[in-house]
Amino acid sequence: MHEAHDLLRNLALVLAVAAATTILFDRLRQPVVFGYMLAGLIIGPHLPIPLVVDERIVRTLSELGVILLMFSLGLEFSLRRLMRTGWAVVIVAVLQSSLVLWLGHQAGRLMGWSVLASLYAGAAIAISSTTIIVKAFADQGARGRFTELVVGILIVEDLIAIVLLALLTPASPGASQAIPIAGTIVRLFSFLAGFLLVGSLLVPRLTRFVVGLQRSEITLIVSIGICFGAAALAQWVGYSVALGAFIAGSLIAESGEERQIAKLVEPVRDMFAAVFFVSVGMMIVPSLVAEHWVAVLGFTLLVVVGKIGAVTLATFLTGSGTRTAVQTGMSLAQIGEFSFIIAGVGLASGAAPPELYPIVVAVSAITTLTTPWFIRLADPAAAWIDRNLPRPLQTFAALYGTWIESLRARPETSADKDRLRRALRGLAIDSFVIVSLSIGASVAAEPLGLRLSERTGWRLIQAKPWWWQGPF
Repeated sequence: MHEAHDLLRNLALVLAVAAATTILFDRLRQPVVFGYMLAGLIIGPHLPIPLVVDERIVRTLSELGVILLMFSLGLEFSLRRLMRTGWAVVIVAVLQSSLVLWLGHQAGRLMGWSVLASLYAGAAIAISSTTIIVKAFADQGARGRFTELVVGILIVEDLIAIVLLALLTPASPGASQAIPIAGTIVRLFSFLAGFLLVGSLLVPRLTRFVVGLQRSEITLIVSIGICFGAAALAQWVGYSVALGAFIAGSLIAESGEERQIAKLVEPVRDMFAAVFFVSVGMMIVPSLVAEHWVAVLGFTLLVVVGKIGAVTLATFLTGSGTRTAVQTGMSLAQIGEFSFIIAGVGLASGAAPPELYPIVVAVSAITTLTTPWFIRLADPAAAWIDRNLPRPLQTFAALYGTWIESLRARPETSADKDRLRRALRGLAIDSFVIVSLSIGASVAAEPLGLRLSERTGWRLIQAKPWWWQGPF
């Protein structure tokens, strides 16, 4: 139990240093998130500056920041808003996240990390930062078709991150044997189904009743109470607090009063979110970053090149023009809050190596700085690429875009719906089979390798497949 004066002294120091650094970065027209992380570095234990705070107190306060940040993202989530942007954003988000997760996993394996640690690394760099991108759009007044696509993709990526967190949270270095993947997925969806079923019956009605009282303080207290109650329930069941907070926000959003509640919660969220980002900065170990500078550079290139390439290609294939595709890709080339959370979960569970967290923070810091520049250069870069594409590619892009638009404009018949349902069903079955085979091969690789080694006399390293370098 922290004494009151220690809590007050630490909170005052955190907010005072954060205020100074954020003012500096605001004057430099840079994202204030980086100012928070710089404040954490200044007051952290890894620089010889006599402003060290109690890490335990800051970490406790930062947990509140995570909960409120995820709650706010849930308030912004809307199935109606997602459906307006169409299935294109779902396709782009899934393809981008899958590709970058695989690239991060491969990079982790090359560094000698275990399979699970590499999965944490891939998941950490797969999700772009909603906070950083939305702030950059607001600062630069970005408008247009590509901003709608980016926001839709971010919503789907947030959902993907929630699922990844839920799947990775119960994992441990022995999870592949102790907790079957299928059982984990069934348990997750059972929890979500029950939570959403009960919550959808109670939370929207309660929210509308409370808002109808027209007392802003009561609305704020009830909303935050629902948020922390859902977070505590998720943690009690064994999942991340971020999952419960996000679901609470999305349930309140179904009441139709999310704008008013978001406005009330925003000041509280901003204060504790600032403490969260300061705590992230405190985790930066300059000596570890310097020691692993090759990994920092490699993961940064994976984030920038992988995300720009994957998002641009996927956006183009879903029917957007070359210019919109390039603008969308250049806007999503960074990682942020979910990356810290995922890396932190890996570090806390012992599944990820200690160097993963500072590497992820360093990559986030670099890409946070480059994001405003990429967004600013997106339009001229897209125009230049559009003008200088070889003529055959320009012809192909024009014809492909016209074909996609004609498909969208054509009235949908019952036969089309049947074909679409069959195609989606087949795609889902194929995806399930591929994922099941991949997971089964990963789980069975070590015992099969041991058996093959016993029968042939080979060393274990020779008996295992090339893609398997060690157990979870």
